[in-house]
Amino acid sequence: MHGDQTASDAGRGPVDVLGVRVTPLTRAQLLDRVSDWARTGTRRYVTFTSVHGVMESQRHADVMAAHNSVSAVVVPDGMPLVWAARRAGARSAERLYGPDVMLAICERAAAEGLSSFFYGGAPGVAERVAERLGERFPGLRVAGTYTPPFRELTQAEREEVLARIDASGADLVWVGISTPKQERWMAAHLHLLERPCVMFGVGAAFDIHAGLQRDAPAWIKETGFQWLYRLIREPRRLWRRYLRNNPAFVYAIARRPPRLLDRPEAGAASAAAPLRGDALAE
Repeated sequence: MHGDQTASDAGRGPVDVLGVRVTPLTRAQLLDRVSDWARTGTRRYVTFTSVHGVMESQRHADVMAAHNSVSAVVVPDGMPLVWAARRAGARSAERLYGPDVMLAICERAAAEGLSSFFYGGAPGVAERVAERLGERFPGLRVAGTYTPPFRELTQAEREEVLARIDASGADLVWVGISTPKQERWMAAHLHLLERPCVMFGVGAAFDIHAGLQRDAPAWIKETGFQWLYRLIREPRRLWRRYLRNNPAFVYAIARRPPRLLDRPEAGAASAAAPLRGDALAE
């Protein structure tokens, strides 16, 4: 049994939240699994999913498929998904906020000698994130960085990125290109790499850890109102998203309550079949 999973929750499958399979892990359990996957060469990608990701999955079949791939482990990035999991019976569910969990995994990676590749952000951001995390966690191995253009990659660029990640020998690949692009990207590229790795879709964590964006105070994160904090700070960029997603999520959850699924979550499996990537490319 991983980490501090309770006996009542052990062996339970994920929680169906509007068709998205959310795995109610604790932080300790996720850290243990990441170590196991990296050590055994198991291909996985972790999506830190909020209401935004769930609602994008309702609108786009490929985003739903990316979340529900056998290679994907979806964890609750926002409190509404934690509440949904607990309502379904996963009492040990806790919030796994991407930027915070990224720090915990990097600390573990430094201790275990795992190397990280940083993909995403505006020009210079990935390099800055790698530099600052290296300063914070001495011994953290940085395998490389890559800043993609703000457009769809050409086939030649895709092949170059894959070759660079393979050549770097990265154990962990951090993807910061926002939802749902990062979920599509991970689903499309995980099994195209020759070398197994674990990927993480962490979005705004790049800007936060580069020092370009202020994170919410801890007390706001715990209340479930971090969306309001972000809306106040970035109204022009976020008002449409929250106005569109939040009421629709509440209405949909009322009509289709979350439920526990009677099978082990995909992230606990020892092997992963690929979700073929052409249809899921950016």
